[in-house]
Amino acid sequence: MSRFLMAAAPVGLEALREELHLARAGGYCAFEGWVRETNEGREVRGLAYESYEPLALTEGQAILDEAHERFEISEAVAMHRTGSLKVGDVAVWIGVSAPHRDAAFRACRYIIDQIKARLPVWKKEHYCDGDTQWVACHHTHGLEENSGDGECHGHHHP
Repeated sequence: MSRFLMAAAPVGLEALREELHLARAGGYCAFEGWVRETNEGREVRGLAYESYEPLALTEGQAILDEAHERFEISEAVAMHRTGSLKVGDVAVWIGVSAPHRDAAFRACRYIIDQIKARLPVWKKEHYCDGDTQWVACHHTHGLEENSGDGECHGHHHP
């Protein structure tokens, strides 16, 4: 069963979290990525995500499977939005449960870093001055150490 979702509308995060509340798990770690009001000094009024969904779903599930192999976790669930989002909306959500907290924290970080590097998702920012711009991002720096910066994902828009 796939635990990775691409969602064109807001998702009930409590329902996703409930999938992680397992008797074998002693803890839970989550990450939420939000649309922020500025980027590189420009005021942002919102953004739009586009995705090649068949590949995004396959690659997202592969990332979750890798997290299970690399870390001693009970379960992992992740969701990435598509479509129009406004400032404050949740753009990406990841939850991991594990018997011990260190594995949950490390797996959560691994998952977000891999999503940013590998998912075919593109972001178009809409600025308050009326301008729009596709934000081209490649955040592969430091993935082996599970470090990474930046807000956007994997590939340039075609």
